[in-house]
Amino acid sequence: MDALFVSTFAVAVAEIGDKTQLLALLLAARYRKPWPIVAGILLATLLNHALAAWFGAALSEWLPADALRWLVAGSFVAVAAWTLRPDRLEEDERRRAGPGGAFLATLVAFFLAEIGDKTQVATVLLAAKYEAEALAQVIAGTTLGMLIANLPVVLLGARFADRLPLRAARIAAALLFLVLAVWVAWRGVG
Repeated sequence: MDALFVSTFAVAVAEIGDKTQLLALLLAARYRKPWPIVAGILLATLLNHALAAWFGAALSEWLPADALRWLVAGSFVAVAAWTLRPDRLEEDERRRAGPGGAFLATLVAFFLAEIGDKTQVATVLLAAKYEAEALAQVIAGTTLGMLIANLPVVLLGARFADRLPLRAARIAAALLFLVLAVWVAWRGVG
């Protein structure tokens, strides 16, 4: 249960102000059909984070425990620093939502936007930390965290996004990843 809670919390906080959250806002404004957008976010995140978690679990088997410990701790520090940098949605990403409908546009755009994103990297790291036994919890937690952060944005639209304290959320997320880095460095992986 620890893996589920930590994964949910880490991704929910890290996602605030992220480019995929901005993408959710854009899709909500463009299509004005929240439930197909939410379904697209759910499926894209499940697929993307399942692949990331599998990679993280495989990484934990391939690397010696000591090397994995310092790799994960150092990566959490890097994700903490990355979290402090605000994301901006580029113009070409805005155009990516094609005429294939809200669900399909969201599915494709979210899957692609998550590749190499900090929440995907966090999923790899969490899966490496918790290893294969908790893989389903990590995938469920990171997916749930993504939905917790994006569902209000999709449902409430631009008015909600304007009121988010994005700077405070980025700082909180960075602190969370620093705490995880210290925890892994001190206690090890697994």
